[in-house]
Amino acid sequence: MRTPTLESRLPQVGTTIFTVMSALAQQHGAVNLGQGFPDFDGDPKLLDAVTGAMKRGLNQYPPMAGVPALREAVAAKIAALYGHAYDPGTEVTITAGATQAIITAILAIVHPGDEVIVLDPCYDSYEPNIVLAGGTAVHVPLTPRTFRPDFERIRAALTPRTRAIIVNTPHNPSATVWSVAEMQQLAELLRPTDVFVIADEVYEHMVFDGQRHESIARHPELAARGFIVSSFGKTYHVTGWKVGYVAAPAPLTAEFRKVHQFNVFTVNTPVQHGLAAYMADPAPYLELPAFYQRKRDLFRAGLATTRLKLLPSAGSYFQSVDYSAVSELGEEGFCRWLTSEIGVAAIPVSVFYAGGFEQKLARFCFAKKDETLELALERLARL
Repeated sequence: MRTPTLESRLPQVGTTIFTVMSALAQQHGAVNLGQGFPDFDGDPKLLDAVTGAMKRGLNQYPPMAGVPALREAVAAKIAALYGHAYDPGTEVTITAGATQAIITAILAIVHPGDEVIVLDPCYDSYEPNIVLAGGTAVHVPLTPRTFRPDFERIRAALTPRTRAIIVNTPHNPSATVWSVAEMQQLAELLRPTDVFVIADEVYEHMVFDGQRHESIARHPELAARGFIVSSFGKTYHVTGWKVGYVAAPAPLTAEFRKVHQFNVFTVNTPVQHGLAAYMADPAPYLELPAFYQRKRDLFRAGLATTRLKLLPSAGSYFQSVDYSAVSELGEEGFCRWLTSEIGVAAIPVSVFYAGGFEQKLARFCFAKKDETLELALERLARL
């Protein structure tokens, strides 16, 4: 019997470093500050709202675009925070998490031969998504160490084949936050082009020190050509629920939904109803900056007593460090050593770059219980 030969669509993709480091952490009993998810529960009120929806019989397919009440709540939130009115009927779609939202946006607009600019370091799903759409990822590095956008490099990367640019703020892994001036520069740069913007804003409610999140919704020129992606899982500490949303102008949403209806169709019904009810109170997301800033400050204060050099952490729930005073190992080697010998797992920043880029940087996640952070800091004090 002949066995068919399989040619991989993603021949360069293997097991992610996040899976590798989490397994290593479990093997060595390390504190896992590598993978980006909380080790604490979501609000019992939210859990009760979802349970209540289940008990009320809200367990069958919802509308393809999402439960209307949840889309209305998302549109109201965006209007209140960023001053842009999206029509919940034609411009907001509920997705199976932000990762599904991103690949769906890419598949909706990218054709074979198109180019998509990604800003390194970046989330690891971007390039595989572009490849699956038949496009080419054009990697433009953010400024090393500061991780600010280099608009001259972005300008140089624009070609007649450029279909989109993916922008992520607050940024994973560097925890930088784009400024209003940078958003204005992006708008000016794209003004004479037909380039779309995919705005990965999953950490939108985690911005510290009195700064504000510069959603593209605040900038009419960018909003007119953009898909905004966000995550209920990140905002409400329930990453395993895999629920997010996309807001985009009606013509873009129409194309987005053509793909959405066939790659996922729709999203968990009772969770959508529970989220809609829970969003009636904005306090949980309005209070999130202070919640995570306190954890950031606790973690940074402890790290400051070690030989690790702190990089700024202006947003998200990540903290990157320069370990060059501790070790000469490469980034992956250092993170493996840190996990097995010190008992704290981290992620090498180099894995967020195409082809890797060694700077002796490691990323920690501080979305953890205080006692988890304190145990990690106790171990890191040995460095």
